[in-house]
Amino acid sequence: MAQQPRYRVKRVYDAPAADDGRRVLVDRLWPRGISKQQAAIDEWARDVTPSNELRRWYHADPQARRAEFETRYRLELAADAPQQALARLRRAAAAEPLTLVTAVKDPERSHVPVLLGELDETPTGGTR
Repeated sequence: MAQQPRYRVKRVYDAPAADDGRRVLVDRLWPRGISKQQAAIDEWARDVTPSNELRRWYHADPQARRAEFETRYRLELAADAPQQALARLRRAAAAEPLTLVTAVKDPERSHVPVLLGELDETPTGGTR
């Protein structure tokens, strides 16, 4: 029997579902045209999103900069505040379904796969 993924990914523009569990926005900016009620977000995890500088740099040429973006983003995620936020998300996923919510058009070509990799790689312990 196949095991359900620990983390789900949805676009914020898709309707929330009863089985989403805890919905966590993983974008630096609030999505355009979406109210807080429509988004049904339980947490906005800005500490695990790329910095504004990195986000802008990457969007200038995503195809050519993908590999370097992933390296730089992982370095940002290695800092204390992101590590604490990652630990908090892992603990939440252990307790209930966790849906990472994003406004990006193509989550597979965004920061989300890197974030998922970090969530799966880092230990579940933490200080928070």
